[in-house]
Amino acid sequence: MSFQTAFTAPHAKAAEVGQSILDAGGTASEAMVAAAAMVAVQYPHMNSIGGDGFWLICKKGEAPIAIDACGAASLSVDPEAYRIEPLLPESGGASAITMAGTVSGWDRALQINGGEYALERLLTPAINAANNGISVTQSLVNASEKTLQRLGSAAEFAKLYLNNGEPLKVADTVKNPALASTLEQLAKNGLDDFYRGDIARSIASDLQKSGSPLSIEDFHQHQAKVLPPLSVEISKGKLFNFGAPTQGVASLLILAIYDKLVGQAQQEIEHMHLLVEATKQAFIIRDRVVTDEAYLQQPLQSWLTDEVIEECVSNISATQAQPWPHVAKPGDTIWMGATDQYGTMVSFIQSIYWEFGSGVVLPETGILWNIRSQSFSLDPSHHNALQPGKKPFHTLNPAYVELNDGRRMVYGTMGGEGQPQTQACLFSRYLYQGKTLAQSVAEPRWLLGRTWGDSANNLRLEQALYQEYAADLTLMGHDVTAVADHNELMGHAGAVVLNPQGDASATSDPRSDGTYFLGETHDQ
Repeated sequence: MSFQTAFTAPHAKAAEVGQSILDAGGTASEAMVAAAAMVAVQYPHMNSIGGDGFWLICKKGEAPIAIDACGAASLSVDPEAYRIEPLLPESGGASAITMAGTVSGWDRALQINGGEYALERLLTPAINAANNGISVTQSLVNASEKTLQRLGSAAEFAKLYLNNGEPLKVADTVKNPALASTLEQLAKNGLDDFYRGDIARSIASDLQKSGSPLSIEDFHQHQAKVLPPLSVEISKGKLFNFGAPTQGVASLLILAIYDKLVGQAQQEIEHMHLLVEATKQAFIIRDRVVTDEAYLQQPLQSWLTDEVIEECVSNISATQAQPWPHVAKPGDTIWMGATDQYGTMVSFIQSIYWEFGSGVVLPETGILWNIRSQSFSLDPSHHNALQPGKKPFHTLNPAYVELNDGRRMVYGTMGGEGQPQTQACLFSRYLYQGKTLAQSVAEPRWLLGRTWGDSANNLRLEQALYQEYAADLTLMGHDVTAVADHNELMGHAGAVVLNPQGDASATSDPRSDGTYFLGETHDQ
């Protein structure tokens, strides 16, 4: 059978690199590793090899495989020492509490779905970009301006990601030769060097000097984990997403709840209202139960039963909004999707949590470290309390669906709290409302709760939606406000669809600097 290839990413350079690997006959995982390295260079405010990653590898006719490539809190972290202050630190070495797992995920994905390409071929585009410099986009400028107060005093950060102490400007060039050297060494020695080789020793040394509790022991102990994803059946097909410690269960619940209510969504305002109310029900469950898999009170799959879904449905009014807010989770992330000549699809997400993570740039390796520690609680009785060796809650969740009509789709977005909502918006427009893939992503969206460190918890609508529906939504009890159309706050969504005949379609988000590519059809 013939399968067309496709790749979508929130930065055009990453999409281009990914598609070039597919065009040359590479697998979806090889293409994704190449793009993941490139996007870590091009979008340092969103992700880094000092962050985490999650994969769904979806081979045709086989059960999807999930890869957990997130890091745990340092084995030697002292929670009591952090409880001296009311909040966890928001920058610096003391905030760099959790291991970086994403490179281990690249390694595991290549073991599961690798091909003939050497690491050097996959990493060379990113190496060249780090050496030669990237061109700063508006998205990177926005993050530079936003983080100036939080991170501007960090010398290594300022040297790399500020311009003489001022925020970056569009078309500035940012070079990171130390990161290029690190990627070169990984290409030469293998990805495990990040955890058990010279690179590991260098990173651990620099982290210790920065004041981080992470040590070489944390690197040696880390392993990516392969596990089955969560799943739920709805009228359209079977949905898959990531389990603990991510909010994938919330993404699945929103769509499963909405699937029971979609008959009431005759107009756009009803579609929006019911999805927002489904989101509230899903988030209430998420915030009560999701934690490190080892600390779960019960399997997350048990929250995806008909009984739980029907109970959530019964809590939703078709005409009245449930009171809100609750405590929301911000986040900065990239999502990318691919399908290869073998019909294998990949849904991938990579993140450092807040913009530029902890702001800790390691001088020897050029790596920017994550700040996933912000997902921990300092309350020792909280289910996400900071503990040595414990994984933090993650907003990241890559999605995949096998539809009843034979189509298969990978989809996702960045955006912290907005990830499940944007997934639901994209999915429902495409599969319930019959809009094109491009329309489903590009048309105005909404967001309940915070994202990108924003403190607002109300229902934000892009301007076009606000003008048309704000008054009616307010009457229903929603606390609404407006943001500009195509606002980056709404996330960078994307999707790839493969139909039963092997033809691919894809889209990327006009809110990002991304694009998508469709390759040639290959006979198998």
